[in-house]
Amino acid sequence: MNYQVFVGDIMKLTFLGTGGGRFTTISQKRMTGGFRIDEFAGKNIHVDPGPGALVRSHEFGLDPKDLNVLFISHAHTDHYNDGEILIESMTQGMTKKRGLVIGSKTVFERYKQWGPCISKYHKTKPDLFMLFRDQTLKFDGFIIKGTRTSHGDPTGVGFQLKSKDLTVSYTSDTGYFPDLHRYHEGADILIASVLRPGKKSIKCHMSTDDFKSLVSEVKPKIAIMTHFGLKMIQSIPEQEAKKIETQTGVVTLAASDGMTINVPDKDPSNFKVEQLKKK
Repeated sequence: MNYQVFVGDIMKLTFLGTGGGRFTTISQKRMTGGFRIDEFAGKNIHVDPGPGALVRSHEFGLDPKDLNVLFISHAHTDHYNDGEILIESMTQGMTKKRGLVIGSKTVFERYKQWGPCISKYHKTKPDLFMLFRDQTLKFDGFIIKGTRTSHGDPTGVGFQLKSKDLTVSYTSDTGYFPDLHRYHEGADILIASVLRPGKKSIKCHMSTDDFKSLVSEVKPKIAIMTHFGLKMIQSIPEQEAKKIETQTGVVTLAASDGMTINVPDKDPSNFKVEQLKKK
């Protein structure tokens, strides 16, 4: 498999929203703009652009016109809401054939009561790729593999990104199931939606204890929790992350709104965390 090599790359993860679920989204106790992966094999990727993704991009100094890829994991509003306006940004106001949109079946088509998330008009300028679990797409400089989820939208997918030196996995919304670790094996960085604290899991979502099990099985270099519900926010996510780190020995972070993590491709353990201020 051929990869484009970028010497001395530092990938950046920027969280434009660490809230998830209906009530955090409605209340905006945490922002819900998803997150960006910048300079991954030279590409900029916005993941799950929920409500506020465009506004938060500008507030934290990120240019949505610089996007190369938009990933939408499933047809729930807190994951896709700003997808169309980010497509307009990525395609220079729908004037250029540019960019790639990767998503579940329901991002592009109606399936039972879910989807589609983007209009026929917004499908005309970017390239489109419908991703299924275990399916792999080779892109310029990296590959992306769809990972299984157990969630309300039955077509939902997470992903695993691989470049020459770095592997990043994202669970999206999913309940814990015994095979979940198989889809994220080999991850240097494991990013997960963790809605509830402790053992308080609800159907189709992970709790802290669920994520602890997954981290123990995958053993990434860095584990990152995001997409917090109100009960998790009240329980203080940083304390929940510390419990996981203590019990697994894996560095575990609770993402916060505006957090940027700078990760050297060839040495992910030598990462640096910054807290961005709104402009």
